[in-house]
This record gives sequence, structure tokens and C-alpha cells, in this order.
Amino acid sequence: MTSDTAIRPEVPPSGTGCVECTESSGWWFHLRRCAQCGHIGCCDSSVSQHARRHAEETGHPVIQSFEPGEDWFWDYETADYAEGPQLAAPDSHPASQPAPGPDGAVPPDWRDRLN
Repeated sequence: MTSDTAIRPEVPPSGTGCVECTESSGWWFHLRRCAQCGHIGCCDSSVSQHARRHAEETGHPVIQSFEPGEDWFWDYETADYAEGPQLAAPDSHPASQPAPGPDGAVPPDWRDRLN
């Protein structure tokens, strides 16, 4: 079970894409949202794995998928799925935003670069 502070449902997401990838003109495969502070980072299959790095650097262990149609939580501390409440909207990146993304930044050989 996660601690009461690991999930803060009132906190909105930080944006519609991975914070670090957006700042560095990078790209991501799928997006994850920190359930504590709303930071959007890229998934473990992405080259940079910013969601996991965020969890390690901040001690915020619980993420939720930020993909349309997905609502699962993951706890990095237990390495298992977790339960959680509905988080503040929006609950995913825009459906018009491709995965991988962002549009125009994904290299043609992206499949070969996944972890």
C-alpha cells in the first residue's frame, strides 16, 4: 500500500508531454504522470526514462499512465501495480498527440532505440 502523501489527486499534470524531453527537443514512447506532483515523464521503454528518474530523484514513487484510455498506477518502490483515486484532469495527453511523440521529433528508427 502506498503512503497518503504518495498520491495527491488535486495536483494537475505538468503539461501534455515529457518535461525533460520537451526542454531538450527529445522524444518519448509513452508518458507517465507522477501521482504526487503531476510531473509528466517518459516511460521505461523510452530512451531517457524520465518518469523513473523523477521518482528516484524526488522520492515520488507512484506514477499513473498518461496515455488515453489507460488509468493504471505503478509503484516504483514495490515494483508492482498500485491502487489510486481519480487524479485531476486531464488524465492523458491529447488523443491527437501521437505515441511515440512529439510529432516531428521521433526518429525514423525509433523502434530500434526503445529500451
